[in-house]
Amino acid sequence: MIYFDHNATTPVDERVVEAMLPYLKTFYGNPSSLYRAGRIVRSAIDTAREQVAALVGVTPAQIIFTSGGTEANNLALRALSTGSKIAVSAIEHPSVIEPALKNGHNEGVSISVDENGLISPYALEKVVQSSNSPALISVMLANNENGVIQDIAGIASFLKGKRISLHTDAVQAVGKIPVSFSQLGVDLMSLSSHKIYGPKGCGALVMGKGIDIEPMLVGGGQERGWRAGTENVAGIVGFGKAAELALQELEQRTDHMLTLRNKLELGLKEIIGSVIFSEQVERLPNTVFIGLQGVDGEMLLMQLDQKNIAVSSGSACASAGGKSSPVLAAMGVDQQLAKSAIRVSLGKDNTESEVDEFNEVLKSIINNL
Repeated sequence: MIYFDHNATTPVDERVVEAMLPYLKTFYGNPSSLYRAGRIVRSAIDTAREQVAALVGVTPAQIIFTSGGTEANNLALRALSTGSKIAVSAIEHPSVIEPALKNGHNEGVSISVDENGLISPYALEKVVQSSNSPALISVMLANNENGVIQDIAGIASFLKGKRISLHTDAVQAVGKIPVSFSQLGVDLMSLSSHKIYGPKGCGALVMGKGIDIEPMLVGGGQERGWRAGTENVAGIVGFGKAAELALQELEQRTDHMLTLRNKLELGLKEIIGSVIFSEQVERLPNTVFIGLQGVDGEMLLMQLDQKNIAVSSGSACASAGGKSSPVLAAMGVDQQLAKSAIRVSLGKDNTESEVDEFNEVLKSIINNL
């Protein structure tokens, strides 16, 4: 199979599996226990915390392990007291949109983006300078659909001195581009293991100094009281190893994926009526979001699947829905074009020959249509 859906999830690296196995088979102690078996797994968690911290340039004490990016995002938004105002970009992941705008405990505001998917400076300024300015703003570092990279450091600079906390969902960015918590100037950052060739079911919230949050899970002292429950030791160890490898191999992976993306886009541009969304702005090196005039994206996805090629549809249709991608809607893309969209997200182990085959198969399908 040609797997081109790495923004959805990545295969677990064999080196990560090797690191995890002892904690699935041999070292099974509870990390909260004081005897030797417990101390061994506690030490493994401490090592993983150091590895994840190093990936984004923070101290281990700033890492709170969670069940994934969704929990990290939800936990980040609990840095606010009930009744506070939250502002989020219109292209956030549902795990930010829903708790921010739909939970009923806080007043939520959406910040619009331009036709390229970038935060509108005017819209941001309008929200910040309103009479009831937000206590927290959440803007993702890189979008999961179009790959657009936001100027988070610029937003942080704009917010400096305004007593507004800034959270960024960096789930898609980490492991694909350099990410530094301090250089971005954020207060909170969400991470996920399975986007960087680690196991599913593990993520982290990175907390800046002086930030306080309300735990979602209570009843234990794990994660220094921020997240109760016995730790997913094997998952955390795998996340740590994946983070270590992502940092070591970042430049190599980025260069490789960018080479593949450029080759892919050259082929896509040969298809009449094709539109590469957000092509003119900085994007992740592995992500291409394309619209194909007159084509149904869900149907195209299924035809590619029949050819043993896995990509994602940008239309995000429910079985009885038919609504196009909310990201493309926020960008003002025509609904019919939006419903034709497919996302190709490349990985570190993809090859140029796979890109060539994909381009040829896609052209063949489009010509038959």
